[in-house]
Amino acid sequence: MIEANGLSKWYGAKKAVDDLSFTVRPGVVTGFLGPNGSGKSTTMRLILGLEQPSAGAVTVGGVPFRQLANAPREVGALLDAKAVHRGRTARNHLLALAQLSGIPARRVDEVLGVVGLQDVARHPAGGFSLGMGQRLGIAAALLGDPRVLLFDEPVNGLDPEGILWVRRLMRALAAEGRTVFVSSHLMSEMALTADHLVVIGRGRLLADMSVRDFIARNATDFARVRVPDHAPGDAERLAGLLRAAGGQVLPEPDGALRVTGLALPAISDLAHEERVRLWELSPHHASLEEAYMRLTQAEVDYRSTADSLEGFEEPDPFGERPPEPAAPGAGQSGWYAPHTPYPRTADTWTGDAVPGAAQEHEEAR
Repeated sequence: MIEANGLSKWYGAKKAVDDLSFTVRPGVVTGFLGPNGSGKSTTMRLILGLEQPSAGAVTVGGVPFRQLANAPREVGALLDAKAVHRGRTARNHLLALAQLSGIPARRVDEVLGVVGLQDVARHPAGGFSLGMGQRLGIAAALLGDPRVLLFDEPVNGLDPEGILWVRRLMRALAAEGRTVFVSSHLMSEMALTADHLVVIGRGRLLADMSVRDFIARNATDFARVRVPDHAPGDAERLAGLLRAAGGQVLPEPDGALRVTGLALPAISDLAHEERVRLWELSPHHASLEEAYMRLTQAEVDYRSTADSLEGFEEPDPFGERPPEPAAPGAGQSGWYAPHTPYPRTADTWTGDAVPGAAQEHEEAR
C-alpha cells in the first residue's frame, strides 16, 4: 500500500506538488492521470525516495521508501526505460541489478522470459527499440518479485500486441494482491486497465475514486436521434416535444439531435405518438476521455494555437508579370498573335529578340 499525506514539493518558486493526500490499495490497478506538468513524475519520485518532500510524507507499506530493509524486494518501478548502460547486454543489465539486491541469477532469466526478451538477452541494450526498452524496464521492475509496483507510461513505444500484454500483466499482478500504480496519457487504455483513479492537475488532487464513479460524475450519457434528411421540419418539431418532456436537446453537426435526460424508450414512444419517423435512435455511453477532458480543461499548462504558416506561402514561380506592350495591329479585324507564357526579351524597341532567348525559353518549358 502507498499512502501520501499532505505531500508537497517546491522547486524554487514553483510548487510541483501541492498538498496531495491519497491511498493506493493492493488488489486493484490504480491509474494516475493528469496533464503534462501536473506533477505525476515528481510524485512518483517522492514515493521512491528520489526527491525529498518540502512538506507532508509518503509511505510504502507504512514506512518511508528509504527505510525499507531491501527496497528492490519490496518495490519495483519503471520511471525511465532509457536508464540503462547502452553497452551492456539486456541480461547483464538485469544481472547487475540482481547482484546489488541479493537476487538469484536464475531470476534474471525468468523475467526476461516474462517480458519476451529471452531471444535478445545477450544483445546490447543500446540497440533496442523504444518498445524493447520498455519491456526491459518492466523486467527490471519485476526482478525482486515486489509487492508494490509503479509504472510511468509503461506502454510507450509498444505495438498493439505489446499494449495488450501490458494490460493483462497489470491486471494479473493486481489479482495476486499486489499494489499497482500506473501513470498514462492513454485514456482508452486506462479505461480498460484501471479499477481506480487518482487524478491531479497543477500538483493538486482533482479526483480519487473508481473509474465508473469518475465517468458518472464528470460526463453524461446521451442519445443520438436523427430524422430523415428530407424532413428537416420533423427534427425541429421533435426537439420541441423532447424539451417539453423534460429532455435537453442539442443539435449535432450532421443534423442529428443529442438528447440527455430522457431514456431511449421514452424518446421512441414520443416520436411514435407524434408520427415522427426516425432514422437513428442510438445510445452513446460517456467515455473516460470525455470525463477526463471535462475535469482537467482548466488545469492544462500547454495549449496549442492555430498555425498561420506566415512566411511559408508558396510563391508564384513566375512572379507578377508586367503587361506586354500592344503589338502593332492588335484589335484590328483578322489580327492574331499566339499566346506566350513568358514576356519576350528584346534589346531594342524594335522588338528584335536577343540571340539565345528563344532557346532558353524552350529549355525553361
